[in-house]
Amino acid sequence: MNGMRLAMLVTIAVALPGCAVFRSIETGKTEPWVKPGMSQPANDLESLLLYFAHIKELPAAELGNEHDNARLAFTEKQSDFNRVRLAMVLSLPNTEFYDNPGASDLLDPMLRNEDSILRGLALLISVDLQERRRLDGRVQSLQQNVKSLQQNVQGLQQNMQGLQQKLDALKSLEKSMTEREQSLQQNMQGLQQKLDALKSLEKSLSERGPREPRRTR
Repeated sequence: MNGMRLAMLVTIAVALPGCAVFRSIETGKTEPWVKPGMSQPANDLESLLLYFAHIKELPAAELGNEHDNARLAFTEKQSDFNRVRLAMVLSLPNTEFYDNPGASDLLDPMLRNEDSILRGLALLISVDLQERRRLDGRVQSLQQNVKSLQQNVQGLQQNMQGLQQKLDALKSLEKSMTEREQSLQQNMQGLQQKLDALKSLEKSLSERGPREPRRTR
């Protein structure tokens, strides 16, 4: 959830029916997420919203500790306050403990209980989790499409390499045939020159005529 969504939570949750008056569910347990010098939250809704703003700014190491604390608190007392607290922690993206389905499962009993004081907040968080699942599904689908395209590109590259190899082989064969043709032409030229020389010799001999036989004394 970004800052705008957090502001929306404050506005809508206060306006929802059944949330106009708040009674503290777990008094004395807001200190971990209230900064020094700040006044105590007026009710559990304000406490949880301040808590969420607080954990969003925690470094990874402290956030891991807060996850353990929130899970331990819920194990000791499965109240609506602790349900929302743990669900908020589990809903933080890009963490090693991010668990969208697990956060939704925590909030489901509150959504079915119309008497829950924090039902409005749980409903808003649940809607946000559903939207994230939808977006995560789209991201996964896009990632699969990208992977498929990459595989297709690799296949095309392999085909291109195969075609290039065949083209190179044809070029090599063409070059070899050209060299052979040139060699044959040279041989033909050599034979033609020899033939021309023989014809020239034959002509020369013909022009001289037959030799007279020598007379014997």
